[in-house]
Formats: sequence, structure tokens, C-alpha cells
Amino acid sequence: MRLIIAEKPSVAKNIADALLIKNKQDGYFEGQQYVITWAFGHLLQLFDAKDYDTKMARWKMDNFPFIPDKFEYKVKNDPRNRGRSDRGAEKQLKTIHYLMKRRDVEMIISACDYDREGQIIGDSIIYRAKLNKPVYRLLLNEWTKDEVLHGLENMKPNEQLRPLQDAGVSRQWADWVIGINLTSVATLKYQKGKGKALNIGRVLLPTLKIIYDRDKQIEQFVPEDYFKLKAVFQTDEGKTYEGTYIKGKEEKFKKQDELLHLQQLVQQKQATVIDKKVEKKKEFPPFLFNLSNLQGYITSKFKGWTSDKVLKVAQSLYEKKFITYPRTSSIALEESLVGKTAKVLKTISEDLPYKDEIKFMKTKRIFNNAKVESHSAIIPTYMIPKRLTKEEQIVYTAIKNRFIMQFMPIAQHEETNVKTKINNHEVTGYFVSKGRVQLVDGWKKVENIQSKDALLPVVRIDEHVHVQDAEVTSHVTKPPKPHTEKTLLRVMETCGKSFQEDEKEEIMGSILTGFSIGTPATRAETIKKLKDVGYITTNSKNVVTTDLGRKLVETFPVTDLFDLEFTGRLEKTLSEIQKGKVHKREFLHLVFNFTNNSVGTIKEDRDIIINEVSVAKSMTNEILGKCPACEGNIVEGSKGYGCSNWKKGCTFVIWKNDFYLRALKKRPTKTMVKDLLKNRQAYVKGLTSKQGKKFNAYLQYEKNEQNDYYSWKMEFKK
Repeated sequence: MRLIIAEKPSVAKNIADALLIKNKQDGYFEGQQYVITWAFGHLLQLFDAKDYDTKMARWKMDNFPFIPDKFEYKVKNDPRNRGRSDRGAEKQLKTIHYLMKRRDVEMIISACDYDREGQIIGDSIIYRAKLNKPVYRLLLNEWTKDEVLHGLENMKPNEQLRPLQDAGVSRQWADWVIGINLTSVATLKYQKGKGKALNIGRVLLPTLKIIYDRDKQIEQFVPEDYFKLKAVFQTDEGKTYEGTYIKGKEEKFKKQDELLHLQQLVQQKQATVIDKKVEKKKEFPPFLFNLSNLQGYITSKFKGWTSDKVLKVAQSLYEKKFITYPRTSSIALEESLVGKTAKVLKTISEDLPYKDEIKFMKTKRIFNNAKVESHSAIIPTYMIPKRLTKEEQIVYTAIKNRFIMQFMPIAQHEETNVKTKINNHEVTGYFVSKGRVQLVDGWKKVENIQSKDALLPVVRIDEHVHVQDAEVTSHVTKPPKPHTEKTLLRVMETCGKSFQEDEKEEIMGSILTGFSIGTPATRAETIKKLKDVGYITTNSKNVVTTDLGRKLVETFPVTDLFDLEFTGRLEKTLSEIQKGKVHKREFLHLVFNFTNNSVGTIKEDRDIIINEVSVAKSMTNEILGKCPACEGNIVEGSKGYGCSNWKKGCTFVIWKNDFYLRALKKRPTKTMVKDLLKNRQAYVKGLTSKQGKKFNAYLQYEKNEQNDYYSWKMEFKK
């Protein structure tokens, strides 16, 4: 018997379906050859500082720096009550370890995601049991039946994935040490009043600095006036075209007087066409999506989307077997995927109106091992979705269209450049006119991209034309635009290095591999966290710093943490550990030294307040009723109505932002809570159905029979 451990229940179900296993038990599936169980992402987490030493329960400056001699793991905390472990995780961990120890289980297979996090999720669970059974790794890029069966025939011994585990552990330990130490010391030093900690992180601060720098550029920008001279030329046939005056390489002039003089000189004069170039130009489709490019595309095209939301929706499509692994930095496919890709293309293009133009080709632009880092670009699988949510449809369509574009004809347009010179020796420059005509739509048909033609009349070199009109136009230089999530992701991905626009995507796939801020999987989370901790905010699609964010950048003395090069080097080193080129010991030694020095720098820094937390008005101590769990008093808190015995471990609470009530467009009120506690039910008016209809109902909030959680029940009574 072989035991497969998946990262999530949905993935375990995909594997069970591929192996035709229907027999589901409590926490696992069981067939004749395979038992399949699952985690819920991370079941284990690193110890909190206070788990190593009780004195760390209170933040005191003298307790830092704090770096444990050995890093320990425990069952992850309950998100509703961080004082105890998550019961669901605890139960599932016991189930997995029971299955691992079963005598008939001869082999353990980790089927967690093929990345740093997936590796440590599986390894932390498996090696905690300390068993002497062979461990293998199922490395898949998608969860379709064909891939699961193929993957089970081509597993690797887990020992071969040690560099990936080392990179994952190094990232986890480094972020814990930097985060715990610098967040604690910075909060003690620079914050007045109790509230959210002043969050300091390895990836958080350089990302904040990118946004701050752009905000400053806009703030300090001084607009300048400039001028252009434009002329309208008429041919002998009465056709007209417009040109812009250029002298040397200059078409924007700071002095208006010079152009006003020229305007008088050219008005109603004769001119000659001195040069004409007509070029046919090819337009290749944009490259296949990696995660950052997908996030940038969706967030810039659709309102209300964040990069975090794009990742969540893409992850859902991946787990439903409709797309390949989304957390990738690659914009090309592995060369070994040629046959599979041809099959996918044939399957998904059968019903398209332009399917006759789609032609499978093996090109270096699409299939290129040199441009693949761990995972290929995101493409659809051969599974055609029958029902998707509105959000899933948006992301799936973008990925499918980008894939199909690669195999459509190359778009082509004709570009015409005409130079016209005034027949007056005083006018030393010439006028440039540009025309453009789309010849072949090609891949642009996939998303119905309309190209605007700019037609020029047919003119010949040495042809004489007449200046019909001339005008001096005034303009003002514009400041840089604020960052959007799309531009921010690009800077994080390239670590702030700027390149020519047409080179960018090429470079992304090769030169800068590994040298970035964060990973494709964590960048969206970083932007979300910056918002959550109050360092940045959004204004329409723009991302800007808050007062707190600006103060932090201008005051916090550990400047290396704002340095893109420094952070890029750390991420590059993690990438080198993953490839087996650097030992994790070197990396951790560097991080621990950096942390010790940084704590010293903060302690010695001048006393200044970055964040003053105003003491929130305390809620009234009105007792709303007796706790159904422990008979304690239920009182109102800032985030919910909870039990006053919470310090003794009682977890009963009705959250003000309760998910179930939120779906019904309702928030709990004191009256509702009082009724629930007194009568075990409350009559609630104005609930909203999924269809948007209003209705009234009786709600109950009752403890589940199987666990300690409370759930809502709804009744309709005449």
C-alpha cells in the first residue's frame, strides 16, 4: 500500500478520481493500492518566541535580539484564538501520522505543490513522524488524470528534493527571525500607545520603498512648458497630410519665439518631399503568462481586482484541473511539453470561428528550456470547463486567449515615414509625417484588438507640395504616473532594473531569474499586507503611501531593508540554494548577523515616534447575556461580541464581520445578540438572498455536534 499526502482536500480528490478510488473515510480515501490523505496547506508552523522562552511573552527591549539555537515546529494556531492550536489541523495531523504508521503502508508519497512552500508543507508533516519508510515526491504541473497517472510512474526519491527543502526552510527561518526581532524592537522604539505592531519585513519594506519613491517623484515634479510646430501640407491633387517640425533630433522646443518666427516663414510656402520610407513590420503576440504578468493584465483591465484576488482565482482553476500551476515566473514552456501542448490546442480551439487560422508550431518563442524556471508558463489543460464563476471565467479566458494567440498568424502592418522640407534656406529642419495601415490582423483576432490606421496620401520623393496652414502648439511636461499593482509587480519582478519596453519580457525569462523581490507566489500577499498594516492605500487603480508608510521610510534606520539590491541578492541566494549551488548555512549566517546588527542600530537610534496609536473608545461594559459555552458574560468588543472569559480559554464569539451574515448583507447588532443568547434564536428582518431579494427569517447560532465551532441555522415560521 502507498500513502499519498496532498496539499489540500481538493487535490486529494483529483488524485482519487484519477485512480478511480471512491471509498472516502474520515480524512482520507482508500483504494486497493493507494491511500490518499491531505493537509490544509500548512498544518505546522514555527514556534512563537514565547514557546522557546516564557519571558518572550512580553515585549521588552532587553529580550532582543532573539534567535533560537534550534527551530521547532508546532500545530498551527487557531486563527480565532491564537492561544491554542487549531483543532482541525490537530485532528488531520493525527490522521496522517496514523496512516503513515499503518503496517500495510510501505511507501509515503508527498504530492504537495512543486515549489518551496509545498516542499516544506509535506516534509514538515512526514519527518515529524520519524519513520523509517521510503519517501517519494510526486512532481506535477497540473492535476488532470493523464498527468497524475504519468507522474506516479515518474516519481523522484524525496531526498533529491533536499535543495528545495533547504530553500523553503531558509526563507521561513529568515523571515521569522527578521520579522520577530525587527517588528518587536521597532514597535517598542517608534510606536506610542497600544495597537497594531509596526510591521517590519524582508519583502515588505523594499516594496513600500518602490511606492514611496514614485510618490516622491510625482510630489517633486516641476512641470515645464514646451512647444511644437505643426504644418498641414496639400498635394496637387488636393489631398492633405500633417507633419511635425524636427531640427536635429529635437521636436519639443523650450522657446516659443523661435517657432513663431518659423511659423511665419513656412506659412503658405512651397515644400518638397525629401524622403519616404515604407516598411512592413511584424507584430508578435505577447508572451505566455507567468503569474506576475497575469496579475498585471487582469488588475489593469478589470475594475475591483487585486493581484491577491487574481492568484486566488487562478489557484482555484488549477485545483479544478483547468489550468497548469499558476505560481510560475516563466513565460515559455518546457520543450518536453510539445506533444501535450498540441493536444491541448486541438481540444480548446475546436469551436472557434477562426480555428482554420490556428496552426501548431514548435518555436523557440514558445518552447524554450532556457526560459523556464522550475515551472512552465501558465496555459489551459485539455479539460474544458462547463461551469465557472464570473471571476474564474475572466481569468480562464485571459489564459486561454493568450495561449491561442501563440499559434495564430503573426500580425503585420505597414509603416510609412515621410520627410517634407520647406523651400526656404532659413528653415533648416524638416517636417516628419507618419502613417500606419494594418495588413494582417493575425493573433489580434483572438481578443478582437482593433488597430487604428493613420492614412497618408500617396506622395513621391521630390514631389512638390504646398503649406496650407502652420500652427505652434503649447504643451506641458507630465509627472510620472503613480504605481498600479501592474507596474508595482513589474518592478518587484525585475528588482527595479529598467529595460527597453520591447526587451522586458525577453529578459524576464532569462537574465533576471531569481534576482527579484519575493516570488510569484508571495508578491500579491506582500501588496495586500502593506494595505492591511496601513503603509499604503489605493486610489482607484493607483497604489500610494499613507502618512505612516512615508514616516517609516523616512525614519527607520535599517536602510538595507529598503534597498532593492540587498533584497534582490537575498532572493537570488535562496534561488541558488534551491539549485544546490549555495548551502543554507551561509544564507542563515548572513541573515542572523544582519538581524543582530539591525537590532543594535534601532536601539541606538534617536528617540522618535513614527506611529502614535490613539486609544480607541472602549466599548460599553454592558452585559448582553450569558455565554452558551461557559456561562460567562457576553460583552461587545471592537471586532465582535465575545465571552469575558476569553483569557481562560473560552472562544465563543459572534464576529461583527461574520462571513455567513455578510453573505446575507447583514451585520450582527446588540439586539440580535441579546435575542440569540436569551431565546436561542433571533428574528432578523431585511436579509438579502443571492438573487438580491429581501426576506425575513429566524436565525440560530448553535454549537456543532462534531467540533467546538458554532454555526448558523435559518428557519422560516408562519
